[in-house]
Amino acid sequence: MERIITDPNVSVLGERASGLVVRVGRDASAYKAFVPHPLPPPLTIDLPLATAISEADRSIGELAGLGRTMANPDLLIAPFIRREAVLSSRIEGTQATITDIYSFEAGDATAGARRRPAPPDVQEVINYVDATHYGLDRISTLPVSVRLMKELHARLLRGVRGADKSPGEFRRSQNWIGAPNCLLNEASYVPPPVAQMEEALAELEQYIHAPAEVHPPLVRLALIHAQFEMVHPFIDGNGRIGRLLVTLLTVNWGLLPLPLLYLSAFFERERDGYYARLLGVSERSEWREWLLFFLRGVAQQSRDAIQRAKRLQDLQATWRDAVTVPRGSTLTVRLVDSLFSSPITTVSATQRLLGVTYPSAKATIDKLVGAGILELFDDRAYGRQWWAPSVLEIVGEPDESRAEFKPSGLRA
Repeated sequence: MERIITDPNVSVLGERASGLVVRVGRDASAYKAFVPHPLPPPLTIDLPLATAISEADRSIGELAGLGRTMANPDLLIAPFIRREAVLSSRIEGTQATITDIYSFEAGDATAGARRRPAPPDVQEVINYVDATHYGLDRISTLPVSVRLMKELHARLLRGVRGADKSPGEFRRSQNWIGAPNCLLNEASYVPPPVAQMEEALAELEQYIHAPAEVHPPLVRLALIHAQFEMVHPFIDGNGRIGRLLVTLLTVNWGLLPLPLLYLSAFFERERDGYYARLLGVSERSEWREWLLFFLRGVAQQSRDAIQRAKRLQDLQATWRDAVTVPRGSTLTVRLVDSLFSSPITTVSATQRLLGVTYPSAKATIDKLVGAGILELFDDRAYGRQWWAPSVLEIVGEPDESRAEFKPSGLRA
């Protein structure tokens, strides 16, 4: 499709294989912006790229097989979604840890109707978790689309930093990426002006819904993520929405039966490479380099998810054996299973989970403490918390030691 610039304030300066460089405005206020061409770009699948596609396909296929055979998929979904929410938000500057999230949720359950305000960084991660669950439910009735992007964005920025930046609405002014406090004409990247942004979004939606063509699904996924980042349609929150779309599309397209693949750990670990590869596409049409990078991330994170999933399954089996005794109560087993989705708990939360009295809930927690499963986490006067550090060690951030799982100080 030929792109025609009709805005009299926008003129074409040059063309690259990946898009147009346009000049916006006049005189000292003029700046250059990038308008990406519609997907797909011209691609040649050489041997290294074919090998990367094969490796990524094989790894995500193994992850899909594991997801289909799991007796209790919730064992993975809840902790994996929270881990992704923490890491995706961390790329954008939040400092909350996965332990902060679980600790707040445990305290919130204890507070009941007296809901506490979350610390700002914690609330941003909680919003990401909420947007993920919403998106996974929504794709059963609404395809991945610009409408869904806006709905996810509204949930992501509700009541947090960026709440004043048009949550749920595409931008009506120019945005840019650059060093803090840089001017528009000093930016490292300027996405399309509003009119061209709207056109690019419509074309991106068409590509998402287009019948499968010559490129494999994982290649299409990489192209879509990069294109969304280049269009940058929101004032704030673009990175998180772009990464969330990857998760939703793996489920929507049937690549995975469950939301088990999350790339933020890879993008956070390779942050400089992540931004450099995206910039390479817009500046030098380096689609091949971006695809190699993205596919390597898919392969690595698929293998990582498989390894964490198997460790969680083994841990669950070990703990069940440790607390199962002849004619014993099933309460301890139920509490053990719940620790994989909520590894920090309180007596009140356990009481509601098991439907028992407060003393019975405390006695059940004490049994797991005696078995070495739970440890005292927060010795506060009210709402004392216990945690299962072994679970958090498996689902926590990469290279994070047991000592670092203690709270980061983000308290309400």
